Amino acid sequence: MSVHPTEPGPRPLLITADPELLDDLLRLAAASGTDVEVVDVVAGARRSWAAAPLIVLDVRLAGALAAAGLPRRPGLILIGNRGIDARGDDAEVWRRAVEVGAEQVAFLPDSEQWLVGRLTDAADVGAGSGRLADVVCVIGGRGGAGASTLAAALAFAGLRLKLPTVLLDGDPLGGGIDLLLGGEDQPGLRWPDFAGATGRVSGATLRAALPTVDALTVLSWDRGDSLDVPPAAMRSVLAAARRGGGLVVVDLPRRVDAAAELALGEAVVTYVVVPAELRAATSAARVAASIGPLTRDVQVVVRGPSPGGLEPSVVADSLRLPLAGHCRAEPGLAGALERGEAPGRRRGPLARLADELLADLLAGGAR
Repeated sequence: MSVHPTEPGPRPLLITADPELLDDLLRLAAASGTDVEVVDVVAGARRSWAAAPLIVLDVRLAGALAAAGLPRRPGLILIGNRGIDARGDDAEVWRRAVEVGAEQVAFLPDSEQWLVGRLTDAADVGAGSGRLADVVCVIGGRGGAGASTLAAALAFAGLRLKLPTVLLDGDPLGGGIDLLLGGEDQPGLRWPDFAGATGRVSGATLRAALPTVDALTVLSWDRGDSLDVPPAAMRSVLAAARRGGGLVVVDLPRRVDAAAELALGEAVVTYVVVPAELRAATSAARVAASIGPLTRDVQVVVRGPSPGGLEPSVVADSLRLPLAGHCRAEPGLAGALERGEAPGRRRGPLARLADELLADLLAGGAR
């Protein structure tokens, strides 16, 4: 798991003296939401050469690069205009690419969409740690088990560890996790705004568009009638959130839909929250059976108190799943939730459990 906060970092570097090519590259950078650095001679790239997450070099400057003596590095792309710089199978272009250690030769306009994707990825690498965020899913073993509460607490635990953290509400019938956090009036996009999303979005762009509650980035539901997350939207949002690095927590519905399957497929661990009650354990067995084939690691979080003295280990054993943790009753939690006070934000059994679960993941405890 990445443990580095998001900080301003090096920008992708564009090297060209051709104003027409530069206009095209700046247009593509704007489409990707990426801030770039531009130089018109190879010598001007020396200062940023090593740190830039991506370098896009005018193919006509490859000879100048070879003469400049700059070290080879990954992430170097030679770019040209199909009508000007390529004449069929131009062996000379590829020879120059090999000479300077370029990983790719691309021509516009054929490679525009590909280059937008590379710029988007490079912007996220420059802003964060260069690693994808870990995805943690939370699902209730029965209705009202407290899955949304634990999901929120895990997200705040991520913030306490200085991880860039995004909380995704994947349950359209859950009432909206922004209400749970007291952030229903915060400006920003909700799931219905992403209904038609299919393309690539940068992590920074996604986070800037979403509401924040107590510094936590949240994607929830509006109060409309939308009842599902289109799978393409979940795929696009998850990919963008992961490229931002850190942690992504997904609150899932008990009846797994296509969007939930996508999240489960990305999860490093999925916690099933089960009250320490016999009927809850029986219900949770069905939930666990439904998600087991879809995700790599399922663990149980048992919530007390138990009316009949049912031990957390017995609940986990009955489900044939490892016990991740046990949350004792937290006095005043129900009232705090009704007042819109974010769960797990303050010290208490819930916050301690969330901290312990993330510490276990950071130590490599996810099976």
